[in-house]
Amino acid sequence: MTLRTQLCRTNGPAQTAGDAMTTPGPQVRDDMAVDVALSVLTSARIPHLVVCDADGRCTGLVTRDQLAAIPSTPWDTDDTRLRDIVHDRGPFTPVLMPRHDAEDAMQGRKLGASPVIDEDGYALGVLVLPHP
Repeated sequence: MTLRTQLCRTNGPAQTAGDAMTTPGPQVRDDMAVDVALSVLTSARIPHLVVCDADGRCTGLVTRDQLAAIPSTPWDTDDTRLRDIVHDRGPFTPVLMPRHDAEDAMQGRKLGASPVIDEDGYALGVLVLPHP
């Protein structure tokens, strides 16, 4: 039985970040150009992308607002890679972290979403704070 299967079988209200996470959605490499990443976000109609390194480990989360703030001159966005811009680079939320602790940490860092990672650093999902 996998860790994800074990988490899905819990009864009652969500207690860990893994219980409360949503699917990670599209994951992109950190060497992707900013303009391409913005196109992915726009076409998929999603608020954020999980950014991964060449090995597939989570290196961050980037939002549409962060990408839209990058200067839009063609020579800048063609050459600017996701790893070169400021975005949430962690610490990320461990899958077994208590949900309330994860949400408190996110609020303290003013994050609306955080990647939920396994013990090896791979994104399993995204924890999104509920809107008030």
